Amino acid sequence: MSLRDEFVKSAMRLYEFCEYPAVRYKILFHFFDTPYDDRQLTELRKDFLKSDIVEELYREQDIYGGWGRLHSKDYSVKAKFPTSLVAINRCLYIGLTIEDRDILLSANEYLESFLLGTSHEKLYDKNERAIPYQKGIICEAIESIKPYNSLCDTTYGQWLYIVSRAYEDGEYSYEKERAAQHEVFLTREDRLVPMQFGLLLKRRENISPELEDALLRHHGGHAYHHGYFWDRCPAKLPDSFVYEKTRRWFHSFNYINQFKGSRLYLADAVDWLLSNQNADGLWDWGPQIKDPWGYFGYFSTNRHYRHNRIVDCSMEILNFLKNYIDNNNEI
Repeated sequence: MSLRDEFVKSAMRLYEFCEYPAVRYKILFHFFDTPYDDRQLTELRKDFLKSDIVEELYREQDIYGGWGRLHSKDYSVKAKFPTSLVAINRCLYIGLTIEDRDILLSANEYLESFLLGTSHEKLYDKNERAIPYQKGIICEAIESIKPYNSLCDTTYGQWLYIVSRAYEDGEYSYEKERAAQHEVFLTREDRLVPMQFGLLLKRRENISPELEDALLRHHGGHAYHHGYFWDRCPAKLPDSFVYEKTRRWFHSFNYINQFKGSRLYLADAVDWLLSNQNADGLWDWGPQIKDPWGYFGYFSTNRHYRHNRIVDCSMEILNFLKNYIDNNNEI
């Protein structure tokens, strides 16, 4: 059975296993690429937009269109979502679009206000790298909500120039990236602004296959051997799938999986995931250790539903497999 067939089979099992509208909506809309105006999806959308997880996002959104600070947690305030970017990424993960209610429309206006200089919230400038970095992640979020926003053209062009300079010989050069960043951002330090891959890949047609392969081999290769964010790397998978820190491997999985050709480093991880399905063809990684900011991949606010963990775990793995299939032309 092909990987795509395995994926479809597992997604259909989850569809039948869980009647939550949000789960079924994401399966149809994201996993099966059902057109937005499809009649069945349109009917299901009514229940999805009234679901508890969408209501939670709507209820917690502030008058500015955000959910507190942009990307630094305010520990003086008790909030459901630690930052606005966490909440925005959650909106996108569960399947909301800018057409649905006003949640992402307001969030997009909130993000644009930073670039227009009209935001009530100031970007922090504790060092010379801070502003370029924040503009990069803001534009990545904007492009995720509604691509090709003209407000992001300058920032995108800057990063396209930097990445092209850094890899102009076919391999990464720190010296060339440093020179390009100093030229573009007028910085002087040796420490660089993190490369904005997420933003660059939003307009993928500007990234040549050769450049993307070089990005995969340099940055994806580093994450494969050393991990990304957490030191949990695909080169050394857990001895047991049911392990309190299994979810932390997905930071590295998803980082590598943003590049086309990711099977170079993730083929073993895919086999490992498929070999750890339960009797229902789904996944359950067991109780997970709490991350510092919490977990935001849940599909119900009802914490008493005994199958929540299976649903959330299976959705995260299917989301990873969908991106893997798309980025590797798996059939």
